Amino acid sequence: MPKTQDRVGSTRDRMVDSAAVLLREYGTAATTIDAVLAHSSAPRGSVYHHFPGGRRELLAAAVTRAGDSVSTLLHDYADTADSPSALLRRFASLWRSRLVATDHRAGCPLVAVAVDHPADEPELLDLVRSITDRWTAELRAGLLAQGVPDTRASALAALVLASIEGAIVLCRVEGSAAPLDAVVAELQPLLDGAARDTSP
Repeated sequence: MPKTQDRVGSTRDRMVDSAAVLLREYGTAATTIDAVLAHSSAPRGSVYHHFPGGRRELLAAAVTRAGDSVSTLLHDYADTADSPSALLRRFASLWRSRLVATDHRAGCPLVAVAVDHPADEPELLDLVRSITDRWTAELRAGLLAQGVPDTRASALAALVLASIEGAIVLCRVEGSAAPLDAVVAELQPLLDGAARDTSP
């Protein structure tokens, strides 16, 4: 029989994961405590035990977990990619697989919070900003490792993140991965060309 601590951790994890799923698929307004409890099958008392700050604390935990997960993957992609376009393809494939697996319902939980955060919870937007800054930094580091000049790496990292996030929104609207595929196709030669550019 698992220890009580293990069971407690499991319940909290289920709730955080459920909140992230609901954010991705239905947005901030629909990610209520009741919805999370129903999705995670957690008892109501778990909210007060694990998240004394209520919904605000639960949303912050879900966004943090999603942000940390993608940051780790970006770091791994940078270590294993053999070109800037390979880094791009791997980043895009993460989102594409999630979109396809959910019939194009799952977007990015950070975008959900960014466009629909409660007005009285500005700290959630600050949290999203810190995570997107981290993602951009990971992309920049990956591009630098693949030979993109320092003078262009920051701008191209921001372009990649903005393009991928925008494409995810369009994929959900169109019910198709075509916008994401189009973004990847257009950005690949740009990124690889930047790595070959030796001009000062």
